[in-house]
Amino acid sequence: MDVKGRSAVVTGAAGGIGAALARELGSRGARVLLADIDPAVAQTAEGLGQAQWTGDVASAAGVTGLLDAARSQLGEVDLYFANAGIGGASGLGDDEDWDAVLDVNLRAHIRAAQRLIPDWTARGTGYFVATASAAGLLTQIGSAGYSVTKHAALAFAEWLSVTYGDDGVRVSVLAPMGVDTKILWGDPDNPKTGDALAAQKAVSEAGGVLDPEDVARTVLDAVEQEEFLILPHPEVLDMYRMKGADYDRWLTGMRRYQAKLRTIVKDA
Repeated sequence: MDVKGRSAVVTGAAGGIGAALARELGSRGARVLLADIDPAVAQTAEGLGQAQWTGDVASAAGVTGLLDAARSQLGEVDLYFANAGIGGASGLGDDEDWDAVLDVNLRAHIRAAQRLIPDWTARGTGYFVATASAAGLLTQIGSAGYSVTKHAALAFAEWLSVTYGDDGVRVSVLAPMGVDTKILWGDPDNPKTGDALAAQKAVSEAGGVLDPEDVARTVLDAVEQEEFLILPHPEVLDMYRMKGADYDRWLTGMRRYQAKLRTIVKDA
């Protein structure tokens, strides 16, 4: 798909990967609406000369409001980047933690697709891009909620592609390791400790930490080629193959790696 002249919605666009995607889309000639619960999205959008919407894309009402605003400002939505995400709580979390991470990292994708797919299948065209994570192919040490929801986001994107691909709907899923964003580093005034710090190190030390702009270029190149799995860190594919080749060995290795990280964090 050539994005020039197309209309695109990007969630989680106040900063990080979302803002970089909006910038790259604009540079390739797309009309973009940036969406985020963070009011800073207005400043980001103004700097790019694009439209913006502030609200909660994790709620059903929020998704409806976002798409109504997009159609009012841009016309029919051609591409939807379900990029908003949160890290979730460490460990198992509680029910409130699970509600939050499921809503943002998974249900927001489902709710957007429920509203977009009927129109896209009628028109015979549309593109859904889900931001998951390498954790969706592998796992995330330290956070059950993040790992489970990123697996689920990837699985949902896969299902969309299988089910609606012959109706003209294209789907891609982004699965990076470390990207230089707040979701990786957290709040500098409230530094991570314990399993949260171990989770951060598991990502930041597994491979290079990429700039969001580099990730955005990789994503848009893949979208123009209509590739499903987008891996800014190509080594993730080798890791995934190793996991599938010998699951028990992989699990043993991950437990060993987790123990090493916990020792490092404890001794720090």
